[in-house]
Amino acid sequence: MPLELMFITNKPDVAKIAEDSGVDRIWIDLEILGKVERQKGRNTVISNHSLEDIRKIKSIIKKSKLQVRVNPINSNSKIEIDTAIEYGADILMLPMFKTADQVQYFIDLVDSRAKVLLLLETKEAVENIDEIISLVGIDEIHVGLNDLHLSYNKTFMFELLIDGTLDFIADKLKSKSMKFGFGGIARLNHGLVPAEYVICHHYSIGSKMAILSRSFCDANYVNDPFEISQLFLDGINRIRMVEKIYENYTESQFQKNKNELIEKINTVVEKIREKSK
Repeated sequence: MPLELMFITNKPDVAKIAEDSGVDRIWIDLEILGKVERQKGRNTVISNHSLEDIRKIKSIIKKSKLQVRVNPINSNSKIEIDTAIEYGADILMLPMFKTADQVQYFIDLVDSRAKVLLLLETKEAVENIDEIISLVGIDEIHVGLNDLHLSYNKTFMFELLIDGTLDFIADKLKSKSMKFGFGGIARLNHGLVPAEYVICHHYSIGSKMAILSRSFCDANYVNDPFEISQLFLDGINRIRMVEKIYENYTESQFQKNKNELIEKINTVVEKIREKSK
């Protein structure tokens, strides 16, 4: 089956274009707590989305699911979760959790009113993964490469694809038949590591979900609706075309892709380290 594709935006016109182009989930990002400190000095975006954006986007989209990333567990979690569900969230995502108790508290707060999606992005969560995935009420898990690679003090987020970390997580989740995804993908032939190698790796390890990254379409800088529409239509069509190829790959073909992926990731790591000297 094709990957479920997610795109982060609070702009109604962009959300509609994304939906019409085949994006499966529109993502409202409420997370702000601790994010500035964690990602200080890095080329990342801190979203300025609000609870009101949930209602705004919900009224626009008809086929895509509305996914909302809330803040890490805090004293305001209940009201934030209740409001997000009231305003129309189909899927709620919990970031930066470390323990099974935090996940259980989140599951209890959601109370089966929306799907529970965990964003696994701390080394503590990986260490506690057996206890976490034994809980009842988790629908999906997405591996957040950006914060997780920071948690492990790695140089480049895609190192987790080749150092055994993602393989370890994927094997644990597959043992529970749990739907999962990881990271983001750019347009084909774009990104520090060309997207086609990453997409192939999704198929190799059994991943079912991926985020369309800023390298796919940065709607904060591309303002022309026609240009945005063309980027989405062409980009997603190309992704779907290569997916049909990867669906029929043999183990030896997946291993060849992995070997090439290792080379490309190591090249990026070397360049980043050299630049930082």
